Amino acid sequence: MTLDTSVLFLPAGSPFRLDLTVWALRRRKANIVDQWDGKRYTRIAVFDGDPVRMTVTQEGEEAKTRIRVAILAKNEITPQLRSDVRSLLRKMLGLTIDMQPFYASARTHDILKPLVERFLGVRPPRFSSTFEALVNSIACQQVTLDSGISILNRLSQGLGVKFYDKDGTSYAFPRPEDFEEVREEDIKKLGFSHQKARAIKELAAAVPDKKIDLSTLEQMDNDEATGFLRAIRGIGRWSAEYVLLRGLGRIDSFPGDDVGAQNNLKRVFKLDHKPGYEEIRKLTAPWHPYEGLVYFHLLLQNLHLKGVI
Repeated sequence: MTLDTSVLFLPAGSPFRLDLTVWALRRRKANIVDQWDGKRYTRIAVFDGDPVRMTVTQEGEEAKTRIRVAILAKNEITPQLRSDVRSLLRKMLGLTIDMQPFYASARTHDILKPLVERFLGVRPPRFSSTFEALVNSIACQQVTLDSGISILNRLSQGLGVKFYDKDGTSYAFPRPEDFEEVREEDIKKLGFSHQKARAIKELAAAVPDKKIDLSTLEQMDNDEATGFLRAIRGIGRWSAEYVLLRGLGRIDSFPGDDVGAQNNLKRVFKLDHKPGYEEIRKLTAPWHPYEGLVYFHLLLQNLHLKGVI
């Protein structure tokens, strides 16, 4: 089968680190949806029903850095497809976010200053869609992140659109329509509990016909969006705040019930206990409106301490 190819370039601004941004997105080495080989970020996206492989690299130094995107598709790569790829990656890699106000603020905080210096260039990543963020949040509830990523991998392998090329088979993250013929029992077999399988199946069924209109979230403030999200089956406070940050790009959202974040704050503040939700709100308040940016920096610090990056 002959595949169509195309290359486009995206300005990144300075400073920018593709590697750090991708790690903040993928979280674990085992993630098969957001792939990173040390130099290239690869992701399968689906446009108009057809899978497209996007291979992203960073070129140039400092002020001249840019993003190179190699597109591979089984059908013709049209100008519209190029535009769609450009828009998706600008969102997912945080390329439109001006980090300078955060950097200026961070330099005045003893805890943030070394974090920013160590991980200078990371941008706040986002999942490809709010639906993907919601499913991620459901999958990772009350399990370790390693277990959550493993379950999400099985979900993508089982239900995601597949992309075939000379390198083998890659998987897109499932879209709502990919669940249409899937039963709750089928989702359970992938590693989800009954409650989680039901929540995902109901969400996937409600999104296409706008019974749950996720597009309206963009116009809501954080409190309104949190209320909307928590009305969805399986979405509690942690999941809602997680989706605010990773799905909607609200960089002032810090998921206060996040166990990993609690441990990270315990470490950097040298606490003798793991902080609870209200204490976390007080600890992170001086960082407003950049709490979510700190969340990503703390995640990277944890990965660094574990020797992952």
